[in-house]
Amino acid sequence: MLRALAATAFIGTGALAASGSDPDWPCIQRKVPELSMGQIWNGPELPSAARDWSKDKDVSDLIKEVAARRVPLAEAQQEIREFIAKLPAGQSHDGMTKLVQGLFEHMNAERSQIISGIARYAHRQRDLAGALRKEASELDALRTSPDADAKEVDARTQQLTWETRVFEERVQSLTYVCEVPTLIEQRLYALAKTVADVMAGK
Repeated sequence: MLRALAATAFIGTGALAASGSDPDWPCIQRKVPELSMGQIWNGPELPSAARDWSKDKDVSDLIKEVAARRVPLAEAQQEIREFIAKLPAGQSHDGMTKLVQGLFEHMNAERSQIISGIARYAHRQRDLAGALRKEASELDALRTSPDADAKEVDARTQQLTWETRVFEERVQSLTYVCEVPTLIEQRLYALAKTVADVMAGK
């Protein structure tokens, strides 16, 4: 039974693996370490000056606010519209391009950090799965031994059952974490589209 428990836990990790060559990527979603501007922006080409967005405190503060997933998307989009509406006429275009560039760089970096974290998490899970299988095998051998200490068998059985349960809960958590890069990408696209719509006069 214990061997089956550990094997089930190990299979749980494999079930998450997506097709690809990266052994540290456990998600069903395809791994895309970084986004390109073309994936989220279909407006006019951004000028090189837009890369100085971090020097504009108002733009930088807005980006941090609307990028946060705790802020409802509709509310974030409204904040962007209100911010653009308050820009002086001569600075409107520059402000919007800085906003798009900043949103892309800020959220793309956050997304890449999460992807790296997922890979580290999965690597630890695989190591733990191996340890669980090893312990289950040793415990099976101990239980069939004629000199087995019943108290030791019971204690190790309880410990293995607990560690397997924790492992399976971590596998379940990973399924939710795997969705975060996609959620960030979708939010980034929606926020950038809001700026593009304002630029287009929609």
